[in-house]
Amino acid sequence: MIVFPAEDHTLHRMTDYELLRIINFLERIRTPYDEKLRNADPDPVWNIVLFLMKSHLRGDVVTMSSLALVSQIPFASAMRRIHRLIEDGDIEKRQRNPGGKSYNLVPSQRLKSNFISYAMKVKVLLAETFGLGAGNANVDDYYFGGSYIVDQIIPPLKIMENRNSPTQDLRFLLNDDNYFEAMRNMWSDFRSKLSSRKNFKLLALPELHEELFRNARRRESEYDVICINIPWLGEAVKGGIVQPLGEYLRDSNLNPLDFHPNIWNTGHWGGQQYGVPIYSTIETLAVRKDLFEQHKLHSPTTFDKVLEAGRALHNPKRGMQGIVWNAAKGMPVAHSFMFFMGCCGVPVINAPMSRVAFDYNNMTGEMYRPRVLSEQGFRTLDYMRQLLAISPPDILLMDWNRALDCFMLGRAAMIYCWTMRASRFEYDIHSVVKRKVEYLPHPHGPGGATVSPIGGFLLAIPAGLPPERSKLAFESISWMASPAAMKEHVKNGIPVAPRFSVTADPEAAATTPIVRFADRLAKQNKLHTWQRPPIPEYAVVEHILGEEIFAALNGELTDREALERSQNRIDKVMRDADHY
Repeated sequence: MIVFPAEDHTLHRMTDYELLRIINFLERIRTPYDEKLRNADPDPVWNIVLFLMKSHLRGDVVTMSSLALVSQIPFASAMRRIHRLIEDGDIEKRQRNPGGKSYNLVPSQRLKSNFISYAMKVKVLLAETFGLGAGNANVDDYYFGGSYIVDQIIPPLKIMENRNSPTQDLRFLLNDDNYFEAMRNMWSDFRSKLSSRKNFKLLALPELHEELFRNARRRESEYDVICINIPWLGEAVKGGIVQPLGEYLRDSNLNPLDFHPNIWNTGHWGGQQYGVPIYSTIETLAVRKDLFEQHKLHSPTTFDKVLEAGRALHNPKRGMQGIVWNAAKGMPVAHSFMFFMGCCGVPVINAPMSRVAFDYNNMTGEMYRPRVLSEQGFRTLDYMRQLLAISPPDILLMDWNRALDCFMLGRAAMIYCWTMRASRFEYDIHSVVKRKVEYLPHPHGPGGATVSPIGGFLLAIPAGLPPERSKLAFESISWMASPAAMKEHVKNGIPVAPRFSVTADPEAAATTPIVRFADRLAKQNKLHTWQRPPIPEYAVVEHILGEEIFAALNGELTDREALERSQNRIDKVMRDADHY
């Protein structure tokens, strides 16, 4: 049995990409030893384990003969060693086809867990060597970085100069998600150390919204760079949270024409640009294509087809749910209602359903009137209620992360989710659905069309920041939104692709099917924001729907009561704002 250091269950925040880099480092650091000490005997188990883990992470097929070859010992001896590892439970044999005689070799769960623990410890030791921690330093404080900040991406000179001046460290207020975690890693990678992790505050959406307004009330901003959820832009401009970027854009190399027009426009309000799109994410229906093929089901394109497939695959006794989706109280269920109602043909308020970029600052009068109490509203709630029957029993308590884990761990056949979160299906160490997922546009409802809601975040400069700090903040925003920086994120499994130059790069497009999926929809002009119009009242509308629609699904209200209450409450908000 192979023995690595004892597993610490608290040390599990490592992606496949980071683990592959550590394996590459281990292979490279062994090479000088093998070259200089020619009399040294090969270490077959070491060679076998590294090759097996690397192949597993890449999804490559491993056979007995290929494993024997990399052991670097005679074939007969290698086969005996491999059989011993199988007997000890370090390697497992898996049939390639049901009933077939051929099989692949994969690392056992125990070997994977122990190797990950070992890799974590290697990472911490390297960080300590570079003077970034000692003793029991938290492994999550360090990231075993890739090629960025070495050759491909050179940060602006002013940012490089500031890294030696702690008082000049840039401070960031960001959303707590996998993209901004990767951004923090890029800045605090122990080989570049552009900024300390303590200068990054990552908050969940409700807390982020509160902190943005709290920061605006301070005499001077606590942050240099802030992120704005796309539908919050109108409220952010009206509330004096952000400053316009016009003068900075005129003197920069940031090219708006390289962004998809509808995506660049998400930072536009009242004739001015207030934010730079840092990533775009699309609400998708992700399905287990292996299960669909096994049951001879077609990819669903309508609400009815989703329900039909969900019923066919729903088998709770065997641990398989038909679908998971965002049904928890508050933002999750509000988003679902808005998106599903959009698929029925109308938004929740009478906002223009433009196929081209639209400045929502130009909305007037009747455009603000709610449309929740409508035929489309009833159809939407009916669809959501039917989804409950093929969802986990506690679906109304599931937040975004729990729903994602349910699908990623193989416990559901379909999921409605953002593509940014769905990237975990392909790179998370614990994912059992790698290379088994197909990403689809939102299926349409009765009388509606297939539309794909777009989300994401804008990087902006807070209004209360002094001029010199504002210039430095824009330098950092320009760098983070550059094609080179975005490409590195894509190569690391983060499917951010709001720029044509990134999605056109073959290396970037080949990293995950999500990049090609998003690019295809963008070029077909099928990405829209009207499902969640970024008007100043958006957050209040979202709050109302998050309460009333949840109450209907929870059985506290009838569908009519929930829709009438939503309609009347939103109508009062719009009248109080003197929109009509």
